[in-house]
Amino acid sequence: MGKVTGFLEIDRQVAKYQTASDRIRHFREFTIPMSDAEVQKQAARCMDCGIPFCHGDTGCPVHNQIPDWNDLVFSGKWKEAIANLHSTNNFPEFTGRVCPAPCEEACTLNLEDVPVTIKTVEQAIADKAYELGYIVPQPATVKTGKRVAVIGSGPSGMAAAQQLARAGHEVHVYERESKAGGLLRYGIPDFKMEKNFIDRRVEQMQGEGVTFHYGFNIGVDIPTEKLIAEHDAVLYCGGSETPREAGIPGADLAGVHDAMPYLVQQNRRVGREDIDSVGWPSDPILAGGKHVVVVGGGDTASDCVGTAFRQGAVRVTQLDIRPQPPEKEDKLAVWPYWATKMRTSSSQAEGAVREFQVGTLEFVGEDGILTGVKCVQVDDKRKPIAGTEFIIKADLAFIAIGFRGPFTDSVVKELDGKMAVSTDKRGSQNVIANTRDYKTSVDKLWAAGDVRRGQSLVVWAIREGRQAAAAIDEALMGATNLPR
Repeated sequence: MGKVTGFLEIDRQVAKYQTASDRIRHFREFTIPMSDAEVQKQAARCMDCGIPFCHGDTGCPVHNQIPDWNDLVFSGKWKEAIANLHSTNNFPEFTGRVCPAPCEEACTLNLEDVPVTIKTVEQAIADKAYELGYIVPQPATVKTGKRVAVIGSGPSGMAAAQQLARAGHEVHVYERESKAGGLLRYGIPDFKMEKNFIDRRVEQMQGEGVTFHYGFNIGVDIPTEKLIAEHDAVLYCGGSETPREAGIPGADLAGVHDAMPYLVQQNRRVGREDIDSVGWPSDPILAGGKHVVVVGGGDTASDCVGTAFRQGAVRVTQLDIRPQPPEKEDKLAVWPYWATKMRTSSSQAEGAVREFQVGTLEFVGEDGILTGVKCVQVDDKRKPIAGTEFIIKADLAFIAIGFRGPFTDSVVKELDGKMAVSTDKRGSQNVIANTRDYKTSVDKLWAAGDVRRGQSLVVWAIREGRQAAAAIDEALMGATNLPR
């Protein structure tokens, strides 16, 4: 515990943002980093609780040892802090930027609405470690002679590949796109996380012996069964990319799109890549000078809002069918779990009009082109209230209501009848594999991340990749030293 009375003497401080009027002019990150001294003061607020809910399953899926590295940061021991952080999390610069920080919700100080700024400290540790040259390749000293293929280079695939390479296996990562990162690169806007952080990790992993193969859509370009035959183990880490069907009339109008093609296109523009992408429409989608409506209340919807503002949208309206949540939760009823309360993302704070308890009845248009979105107020059971219909002007609309599973035209289609796939009441289709060994119903094939779990957080993807790597290492070698 860095400073026994730190939580009493030091106020919570979070990193500041560039003003909205400035940040919507570019796609770069806009968080203003805190100084080392400020980060150390915030780390000093940690109470080193007897039962640290912040780093159990309640708060942190990868079980970051948060009190430990807070103490190390307070003491200025940055090298020890990054070593501790890396022992549970391969990519803290990712999670420090895009994780919603359930650890802070579970912090004991959150009972007073002033949790430790865990996410800020985590990002600071990773960024400082790069600055000081502490993050370098860690190649295995002994090779096992085993070959492992990883399908997909999102956070779960990258985490698994790095762990397996460090265990001494020959690891090959097969990625459909032209660069690594999966939806971490192509789904999350650069203003939330610039992609040079992914590139640095890829460079590190290549130094550890991982080979990346780009432009290979497994199950289409290369048969999955061929990959299985040529490797001792194959880990399927595809993303959850098939949009959930909204069933809204008029969705075929020009100007109505699913959210992900829009985000993928813009990320490819920022990365100076061609906007054509496997699995996504290639016609340009741009919000400049338009009235935009986003259907959905989650992170993907918020990313569409921020992207639209940066493209020059005249007005952005976000529709959420859920009731407006309370400004403050009942701490004793929900702590240390994630609370439902009013939250405003940085993108929403840039000027979005938010409509709660509103259902989307229809996309309306003229001559096949979108002109508006017909809406209705709904009750607490999400049933339309008669007489409350209204139309919002719209030149562009995005449907951002979630995803129901991986693309089914590649691995899943090829292995149809062999690979067990679950279907829930919402139509989600995920590959079946348990969290003990991550094995699928196909011999020598494992699955982890969103393709198994369904759409989730980056931190859960990293956890599953790490655990699957340990399970594969144990299956190949009879025992494993890899942490779960």
